[in-house]
Order: sequence, then C-alpha cells, then structure tokens
Amino acid sequence: MGEAMKLALVGVGGAGSRLVDAIRGIEVEGDRQLCYGHLLTVDISRTVADEFDHLSPEQHVTIGDTHREVDEGVDGDQDLAVEIIRTDFPEIQRSLDSIPMRKLDGVLVVASLGGGTGSGASAVLVERLQDMYDKPVYVLGVLPAEREGGHAALNAARSLRSIVPAADSVMLFDNDRWLGGDAIEADGDADTDTAAERYEQTNRELASRVLRLFAGGDDAAATIGANTMDSSDIVRTLSPGGVASIGYASTELDDSGGLLSWLFSLLPGGGDDEESDDRTDALKIQSLVRQSINSRLTLPCEVSSAERVLVVLSGPPEELSRRGFESARQWLEEETETVEVLAGDDPRPGSSTISASVLLSNVTEVPRIDAMQRQAVEHKHTSADRVQAPDESD
Repeated sequence: MGEAMKLALVGVGGAGSRLVDAIRGIEVEGDRQLCYGHLLTVDISRTVADEFDHLSPEQHVTIGDTHREVDEGVDGDQDLAVEIIRTDFPEIQRSLDSIPMRKLDGVLVVASLGGGTGSGASAVLVERLQDMYDKPVYVLGVLPAEREGGHAALNAARSLRSIVPAADSVMLFDNDRWLGGDAIEADGDADTDTAAERYEQTNRELASRVLRLFAGGDDAAATIGANTMDSSDIVRTLSPGGVASIGYASTELDDSGGLLSWLFSLLPGGGDDEESDDRTDALKIQSLVRQSINSRLTLPCEVSSAERVLVVLSGPPEELSRRGFESARQWLEEETETVEVLAGDDPRPGSSTISASVLLSNVTEVPRIDAMQRQAVEHKHTSADRVQAPDESD
C-alpha cells in the first residue's frame, strides 16, 4: 500500500465511543495506523465516562450534563439527542478544533444506530462536519439486532434516512449476524458477563477489519509489492456514497506448499516449474478473496449489487503475485458484475499469514435493512395504536 489513509475518528454514544477505543487499542498494540491519535468521543450523560482503556479524558466530550431530562443517557430518545447536540455543539467544536484536519484525509464517525444518542447525535454531527470541513465524512454504523426491539429498529431506520444522504459513505455492521440472539440481554435473564464479552469481541473484530482495510503500517511505504495503492483508491471506491460492507479472510502460510502444491505437482508439466508456482499462487489468492465475501461480511448483502469494489491483499511481498491480483480482480468483476474493481497490496515482510480485505461500495440489495425497516414500521404502527386506544374506547 502506498500512502495510507489518515482519518480523524469521532465516536458518538457509549457503543460508538467503545468501538473507537477498540480501534485505538489495536493501533497501539500493532504497527497499523489510521487516526494517529486524532480521535474524539462524544456522549450524552450527567457523568463523565471512565471506562476507556486508550482514550484520555481530554479526548472525550460529555454533553447534556445540565439537561433536566438526561440521567445516564437519553434512554433511546432520538429526538432528545438531536436537541442536545444542537444546543451543546460548541463544546464539541472546541475539541474538534484541536484536530489538524488539514493533514488528514477525512473523518470517520462511529456510532451504534439503535440507541438514542448514536442514532440522533451522529446524524447531526455528520451534517455539521460536512459544513465545517472540505474533507470526506464517512460513517461506521452498527445496526441493532432484531431482539433489541422495534424502538431500536425505528431509531436505526430514521438515522439511516438522514445519515446516508449526508455522509460520503456509510459502512455498516450487522449485530444480528455477528452476535446472535443469545448475546442480547432479554427480560433480565441473559448472562450479562457473556454478552459483554461477546460485544467486546465483535468490537475488536470490526476494529481490526477497519484497520486492515484502511490503515498502512509504519514500514509499508518502504516495501513495494505487486500492486501499490494509496488513500485516493479508497476515496474513489467510496465516492458513490450509499451503504458499504467489508469482507475479510486470512490463512496461515504453509512452508511446505500444502495441498494445492501437491495437487499441481501431479499434473502433466507440474512440479517445481515457475508456471506451476504462479498458478498455485493465483488459485490461492482467488480462493482467499472468494472466502472474504462468502463468509461473514460486516453487512450481508447481494454482492452483485455493489457499484464499486476494492480488494487489499496483505502478507509477505513474495506471496503477493501479480498473477494472483489479476485472477482475484477478474473473479470479483464477474461476481459483482462491475468493472469498477480496484486491487492493491499491503506488504507485511515476515508475516506468517496472507489475508484479503474487500470493500463493497454502494450495495443496494441488503435484506437485513429491509427487515429492519419492516420491524420499524410495525413498531410505529403498534405504538400509534396504543396511543389511540383510550380515545377509541370512550
């Protein structure tokens, strides 16, 4: 990868703030850098959050602490969150002013869209950021699981209607697909410790995917692989806007060559010739790319509905063959039915794994969003019926 993406991270609400903390944690642990410490978290509460491992108090803004309707948050009230962030935005802007936006490629707003703060405040924040800066504003949004209820679905549906047109692209993560029903606390009977661990695990998984796709390493620029890429390729892929999904797969490298090498050695002309090795590498990379979009996408979708695609291969430079790149690109063009497929490398000298990260941009066929919108409409109608019922009985 050429010049890496550099983004300011802004977490909104409790869940969004924890996810930003997880992204920063993986940055600190490894050599991949995305925000370079340029981050901020915002929450609505009467008490200052102290649960972060990698954020300083100066990087967190608590708003709404003097509002009479606020306790530990807005209790799912999206409209209240919108009111508070509009009133208290000068406090957020003072913190934003300390971030050198001119040196960055854009802003990534991170939020859970089912809660009141994440769904309401993030929509306002995206609009304000677009007015303030001449840089792309992206969103990393977490969709609520079905068992979180109709109110969470309604919050998310309303938020998407505001955020998708306002943001330069909205990358989504589906809690339903990743957590499963047993991780959601229901009727007070769920194992809350287990649920918290599952949420933390999925936060790290999502944070890791974001970093692998967007962030370069400290030494990546010094190592040129088969097909270099820089931040402009990511910007181009996301430029159609809309909703995006991220796929990922990795495999351990086998020094002995593994099953594929053995199979090719049995073919006429196979064995140790260079063409056979190239063919093996191409097949290995194509299989890895196929796995990255056929396993667990952050947002399950119809792959052929993507407008643009970006694939980043990471691993030892000698494993990132040009033939493999072309094979992966051709397969993706056929699978996604688009010629807008960019491919590039992220060289990792000495790595024992090779991985593929795939970004599907502006996907339009997303069953989970359709189901969530139906749940939101049903909840809205049910709530309206409850309000009208006393009048009808008179």
